[in-house]
Order: sequence, then structure tokens, then C-alpha cells
Amino acid sequence: MAAARRWLGSTAGAPIAGERRVVLIEGADRAGEQIQNALLKVLEEPSDRHVFILVADEPNRLLDTVRSRCQPLRIGPVPRAELSAWLMDRELLPREQADALARLSDGYVGRARALLSGKGERLEWRRRVQRELLELLARGRAERFVSARELLDDASRRAIPSDLPADLPSDASDVSENARTPAAVQRAAATTLVEAWISLARDLMVMRAGRAEVAPGTELFDDLGAAAEGVDAQELMGFIRQLEAIHEGLAQNASPRLALEVAMLAWPTAAGS
Repeated sequence: MAAARRWLGSTAGAPIAGERRVVLIEGADRAGEQIQNALLKVLEEPSDRHVFILVADEPNRLLDTVRSRCQPLRIGPVPRAELSAWLMDRELLPREQADALARLSDGYVGRARALLSGKGERLEWRRRVQRELLELLARGRAERFVSARELLDDASRRAIPSDLPADLPSDASDVSENARTPAAVQRAAATTLVEAWISLARDLMVMRAGRAEVAPGTELFDDLGAAAEGVDAQELMGFIRQLEAIHEGLAQNASPRLALEVAMLAWPTAAGS
């Protein structure tokens, strides 16, 4: 926290070479409340020689007081062909892998780079989690509750720095199996899980609509269409809305374990199960 305050204080200096000083803050939505309040004090006294750019994947995670002092600029996805070409050029990926990542990330550069983090471990983690969620469509409540706990514990252990709040103590992500996982780590892990879950549920909905060509999940699963056929479309649509509400609730400090257990109860049951 003290380091963040010192850094914010250093941004008040006059520009050196140009007319204005541009301060870019990436992942502003991952900053904790204390850091955002410190940032608010800087934004409350704007200078005509300073421009602050706050980058946020989830703007609703920013404090209302911070958002009220910003001019929103939404940047959407880029065409998949362009993202694929960029991945081949910048990340030196073969065309097949670049095309697959461009589809899985829905054209968002940040998502594609996140999936590449840890030498592809994030992509493999996503595949494994979504596979388990697909299998849970045919399982009962008891197994679902066990899976909710196991998925959260595993995601918490695997949390990477970019997932975590910026004001989290540096050693808080180093969690042993016998130690209590910090709440901030659990919330970040649960948020990542829910995001993968939302993506899977949307893919199932798209498959139900007969639009397999626009379902990124087909890059990971050959049997996605069969799984989609066993799920009621209306029930699935309601579940997606509930997952989106859970995602927002996690940003407002909802209990990660309870949130995932609620989602497990609402996850549709495959026909014939």
C-alpha cells in the first residue's frame, strides 16, 4: 500500500519532454479498495498537464467514485484473423495454435495472452475445468458440492499474479495445503472459474442454436455438440444470467465457496441423468 502511494505521488511531476504526462494504469480493476481510494485523491485534483488512463477488464470492480471521474472508452475485440496474425508475429505461434487461441479468446488480446501464460498451463487448466463441468451435467448434488470445493481449492493454489488484487501481500498467494487461503485469493480464483464457466455455458447455448462454427469451445472438445443436445435451452439461458450475477457478486466480495455451490445447484442436469 505504501509503495502504491509513493508511486501515485511520483506521477504528479511535470512532463519532461512533451506538453502532457500520460499515466497508464493497467489492471486498475484488480486494485483493492485502499489503493483505489489513493488513486481517487489523484483524480480529484486533475491537472491540465496530466492524463490518467485506467485499463479495466471489469469496470464494475472500480469504486463508483473512481468511475464517476473517468470518461469511459470501451475497446472491443479485434477480428480473429488479425489477432491470429498478431499471435504468430509477436508470440511466434504456429498458425493452427494461433487460430485456436484467437477463437477461444473471442478476439481479445488480453485473454489470448492470459491463456498463453505459464507456457500454456492456463489453457490446459481451462480445458480440464470445463471438461469436469461438462461431466457434472450428469451428476448429482453431492458430487457437485465436492467438485465445487475441489475446483476452488485447485484454482486458489494455481492463482497467478495477474489474477490477484494489486494490494495483496506479496506472500499471500503462496498457500500451503495446511494454511488458510486468503479470501482475496479465493475470490480471484472463483472469478477465474466463473469466467471459464460462463464461456462454456455460452458455447453450449450457441451449439443448441446450431451455430457450431462460432462456438470457441469446439477447439477444446469434440463432443460439445452432444453435451449441448442434452441440456434444456431455457434452463441454460437462465443459468447464464445467474452466473453473470454471481460474477458481479464476487467483485462485491461475495463468499467464493458459497457462490460456486449456488452455481453448482443451478447448473442444468443433462436429459436422462
